Amino acid sequence: MQSVSFTIKGAEQTVKLGTLLSALCVPLCKKLQRSILINLEGDLGAGKTTFSKGFIGACGYNDVVRSPTYTLVEPYEFENYSIYHFDLYRLLDPEELEYMGIRDYFSKPCVCLVEWPDKAQGVLPSPDIVLKLSYLEQSRQVVIESNLLGKAELDSIVQNLN
Repeated sequence: MQSVSFTIKGAEQTVKLGTLLSALCVPLCKKLQRSILINLEGDLGAGKTTFSKGFIGACGYNDVVRSPTYTLVEPYEFENYSIYHFDLYRLLDPEELEYMGIRDYFSKPCVCLVEWPDKAQGVLPSPDIVLKLSYLEQSRQVVIESNLLGKAELDSIVQNLN
């Protein structure tokens, strides 16, 4: 597993991080013709939804990207692939995901962004990428761990953020 750790400041850099990761993951999703799971970890307000806005916006979606806190999932359909943005914060029982057909989301070319993945332990497949966001004084600490992206790709994200 490859990993990289760095610091970002503000919503603008969080959106840019989403844009940069989207530019790497979406082509891979299309090339591999499979789902890519990105777990988004961090406390409330750490920037998970802001990251998702950058990721989805980079694909050409120009409307408002909202956190699907009450609907659990928000689909975004594009040519030849989809993005599914999950927010599992209010999930009471992982079994609820089985009732909504969670496995179907991972059976086609798509990128699944999952906020609060720990709420679905035992139901979700292993993530391809884990993005951890945590608070520092006036910034955010970011750790990206990946079985999908190589060290050079992860390092390029850090370089392009500056």
